[in-house]
Amino acid sequence: MKILISNDDGIYSPGIVALANVASTFGDVRIVAPDVEQSSMSHAITSTRPIRFKKVVIENFEAYRVNGTPADCVALGSHTWGRVDLVLSGINLGTNLGNAVWHSGTLAAAKQAALLGVRGIAFSTTIDETKEPNFARLEPYIRKVLELLLKDKTMCLVNVNLPKKPKGIRWTRLAVGQYDGKVVAAKDPMGRPIFWFTVKPLDGEVEGTDRWAFGHDWVSITPLRLDLTAEKDLARALSLPEVPAMTPAVRRKSSGHRQKKIRKRRLGPE
Repeated sequence: MKILISNDDGIYSPGIVALANVASTFGDVRIVAPDVEQSSMSHAITSTRPIRFKKVVIENFEAYRVNGTPADCVALGSHTWGRVDLVLSGINLGTNLGNAVWHSGTLAAAKQAALLGVRGIAFSTTIDETKEPNFARLEPYIRKVLELLLKDKTMCLVNVNLPKKPKGIRWTRLAVGQYDGKVVAAKDPMGRPIFWFTVKPLDGEVEGTDRWAFGHDWVSITPLRLDLTAEKDLARALSLPEVPAMTPAVRRKSSGHRQKKIRKRRLGPE
């Protein structure tokens, strides 16, 4: 099995090495990751400039750094290595729970894999700013998650969050409550207004969601999908007796076309 590993914390993040160590027991590993941190980049891709692909030394793994986004790394890694069997992203230093999947660069790497027809799994864990996570404690759970997911070939995109001291594993759904984005106004040293985009804690946890599981020290595994279609809304719209109205310009054009055909039928061929 060819396993491509990326992240959004950057090529030298300790989380990517921890993930590669576990992944190497399942197949051949190659690391392709951003040269600098790309947190909260979501699914941005670089289309206005060329990007560079440079080999680096990351312990015993073949690794490359890219001056691009997590999605760039997966696309470029797949292109240069040929068809890969699995893409892993992480281990992110910070959780990606609930609505964070919308702006997460970690999830974007896994999503890019799914868009390319390859299975993508994203791993994240909580972080204490004073010390790095205890990856040795998390490795058995990462291994178990991979064993579970590799048996089920139907899941193409999965989000995994690991608490500090897991007590087990739970299948979960996304917590899709109010978005936790926050804007903080401040001033620079010259007194000019600036703004910080940050997050605020959300209150309440619904049982069965990833936030609930993580809050109760369970490893959460959340299957995701690329199709964002609101099926219930679409079904309701399709059942309506009236079709969406055309704009006046379209109606005039359509009406003129019908009148021209009527005149042609009356006059016959020229």
